[in-house]
Amino acid sequence: MVEKNTAAAPILAGAGIRHGGTGAPRLIGLGLVASALFSVTFVLNRSISLHGGHWVWSAALRYIETALLLLAWGFVAKGARWLGAIWHLFWQKLRFWLVAGGIGYGAFYACCCFAANHAPGWIVAATWQSTILATPVVLWAFGGKVPLRGVAFLVLIFAGIVILNAGRLEAGVPLAQIASGVVPLLVAAFCYPIGNQLLNRFRHQAGPHAALLQDPLTAVLLMTLGALPFFAGLLLLVRPPLPDMGQITSTGLIALFAGCLATPLFTYARNLSSDPYLIAAVDATQAGEVGFTLAGEALLLGSVSLGMADYVGLMAVMGGLIGFAVSEETAPEP
Repeated sequence: MVEKNTAAAPILAGAGIRHGGTGAPRLIGLGLVASALFSVTFVLNRSISLHGGHWVWSAALRYIETALLLLAWGFVAKGARWLGAIWHLFWQKLRFWLVAGGIGYGAFYACCCFAANHAPGWIVAATWQSTILATPVVLWAFGGKVPLRGVAFLVLIFAGIVILNAGRLEAGVPLAQIASGVVPLLVAAFCYPIGNQLLNRFRHQAGPHAALLQDPLTAVLLMTLGALPFFAGLLLLVRPPLPDMGQITSTGLIALFAGCLATPLFTYARNLSSDPYLIAAVDATQAGEVGFTLAGEALLLGSVSLGMADYVGLMAVMGGLIGFAVSEETAPEP
């Protein structure tokens, strides 16, 4: 049974969510809104790269600024007592937050930013969708069961991503340029669902801390704090040149849209259910980032043109998303 998320409800007031029986269409809708906000990351990271910004600072600044924004929001909205409770839970479960945040936010985003320095945002967004197939593997590793119908739609979405990449190859994008982002993005594809699944399990088993973690912004803040030591170590290891104001501003926008808006919304949708199929359905909405990133790059960078393969690939992705909703709504009761 899905627990009521009364603490988070005011954040998404008016969303019309039935907490006691949230179906795939509603979860997919929330996930798609989050994916649109997430797409800002791919477009701006590519812009930062084209202007000479170092990928390590792109990764670290995003989470430093996210932590500052969320801490400021928490202090204004909930007061010092709430911050004290957050700090207590963080230190009480320090090892968990360092592991979950370091993997799910730290390693994940560092790999994404590295890839953005070696490929256009469109390529990064498309290749990142390998997480769609990584998610069932992660869920299975955590002891969950993903129904066969869900895996079939995951494969359909992934096929759309393959078609999109093939279209880019035909358009003249060098294979080496695509390959340079594949390995780090494959790592990121597993890191993100691992971190989120660790958080999901902890939230549903947190006992007295469950009420605090029902607020998705609280959960994101704790995960972000857990990722900061990872980025501190990465900065000390790589020692990149200092960022300029343009990079700081761009990562601030990414922190706002992706860190403070998209991630809590995605976490909220994902945590509405403990059912592996619905969790995989929410994760699959990240495929929408491809289309949103294409549109964003076309508008802001003017570097994207769509061919027939692109349209076919996007249709396959959307068909997989619709299939999730239809199959879940028409599936017989267990």
